[in-house]
Amino acid sequence: MHRRLARVGLGLCAALHAFAARPAAQTVAPPALRYYAPLPPAANPKVIETDLCVYGATPGGIGAAVQMRRLGKRAALLEFGRHLGGMTASGLGRTDFGNKAAIGGIAREFYRRLGRHYGEEESFYFEPKVAEQAFQDMVREAGVEVLLEQRLQSVRKDGNRIVEIVMESGHSCRAPMFVDASYEGDLMAKAKVSYHVGREGNATYDETLNGVFFGHPSHNFKVFVDPYVVEGDAKSGLLKGISADPPGRQGDGDHRVQAYNFRLLLTNVPENRLPFPKPNGYDPDRYTLLARYIKAGIWDAMNLNWPLKNGKTDLNNFGGFSTDNIGRNHEWPDGDYATRERIFQDHVTYQQGLLWFLSNDERVPEKVRQEVRTWGLPKDEFPETGGWPHQLYIREARRMIGDLVMTEHHCVRRRLEPDVVGLAAYTMDSHNCQRVVRAGRVMNEGNVEVGGFPPYPISYRAIVPRESECANLFVPVGLSSSHIAYGSIRMEPVFMVLGQSAATAAAMAIDERLPVQRVSYPKLRARLLADGQALEWIGTVRKEDLEQPR
Repeated sequence: MHRRLARVGLGLCAALHAFAARPAAQTVAPPALRYYAPLPPAANPKVIETDLCVYGATPGGIGAAVQMRRLGKRAALLEFGRHLGGMTASGLGRTDFGNKAAIGGIAREFYRRLGRHYGEEESFYFEPKVAEQAFQDMVREAGVEVLLEQRLQSVRKDGNRIVEIVMESGHSCRAPMFVDASYEGDLMAKAKVSYHVGREGNATYDETLNGVFFGHPSHNFKVFVDPYVVEGDAKSGLLKGISADPPGRQGDGDHRVQAYNFRLLLTNVPENRLPFPKPNGYDPDRYTLLARYIKAGIWDAMNLNWPLKNGKTDLNNFGGFSTDNIGRNHEWPDGDYATRERIFQDHVTYQQGLLWFLSNDERVPEKVRQEVRTWGLPKDEFPETGGWPHQLYIREARRMIGDLVMTEHHCVRRRLEPDVVGLAAYTMDSHNCQRVVRAGRVMNEGNVEVGGFPPYPISYRAIVPRESECANLFVPVGLSSSHIAYGSIRMEPVFMVLGQSAATAAAMAIDERLPVQRVSYPKLRARLLADGQALEWIGTVRKEDLEQPR
């Protein structure tokens, strides 16, 4: 999510201590960061028989699995990577919530667990290692079966029902109900459920903030910066990072998704600080545009004014040129695992290279270099990868197309649905999608930040597919919504809320032998309220519930 002021495994052993002892100009790359590497098949692949099979240990997946166990049914949680908790446990330490009053149930319980750790009532600003431990405790206490490093290979269906999902490892999972809680919507796609990638045009849902969007002043270049290799000479070509593709017209739809980055956890505590590494494949030309921007008098790529706990800060994108690797992620949503690994590595190289550039390149003023070198990666976070987060921030990928699509009209409460399963409360927000040249100057396109509305309801029909396509699947993360509505809904607490609601409906569907689309909403609502979910906005705004302005 945007910050108006950005906030700020593979064993290390003795090498970590040597790494920490080096000077600020660190020339050795950290341990390997990988999204995907083929693994050998399991020696004894097993068939997991359960009531609810959840693919993706994001907060949404954890909320679903824990709730199913609390309802007295079995739940299995299969995760692509090696960690629980998605972005919440991988650097997104300053939670975007909009209005705390919209968060109930297991999600609120989670933030209160974090609060107890810090001696507070609840904490929405925390360290990733504390978040991951809380998630581990929750699934262990609930008795959820967890399998890590399980990469989805295929889905077997019987008519409009999923029967079994099979992993690359050879393990498989059979269940009457399934939840796709992955950020990418991989299970949904393999189940042949309709989805969309990219930005719809405004005309699709009669919106005003969808599609190509120029004009928002935030996270753009504040002064003129020449985009050409040889300044003033268009024939010399564009600097790296600037697209030569036609940018499209305002409001038109396209294939682009908002930029990804790693939500870095930084520290300025010397005894806990690892210097920024120089990545393999470092290319200083990727940062020539930034060098010109700084030379023009703008230094805002690393605003670190939002501390977390224990001398750490959550660094997000800010300004015209920062941690977002703009335009380099458009193949990710529908890409195979090898394609995603290539994109993942490009993001690692870009963002590590950015910090190396700012720390060491002589084109950067010495005062700025010294300022950047006061910060580093924390020794006590992400030890498997040298202090670098393991999860790339997939802000947007596939979005389901169901019988009900959440749109801008729902966000601003022009349209309210009766079958509420959770509330959202954040600004309609999109990071930039491309960097282009217009009228001879470089500019970013795609940034949107429109808020000022109260919490609004999310429809049950937005988390279930069309019955004709799949009768036993829930999609609480890549839910049915337009690009701009998803920009508001896509917050980690909301995913946890929707995961809990999905599991509650799944249990009812099992008991009554119904397609998920035919669960009784009055019965579902009664149970959600009994379990502490927030389903109504009563119109009273408390200052202490609102996210602090940035």
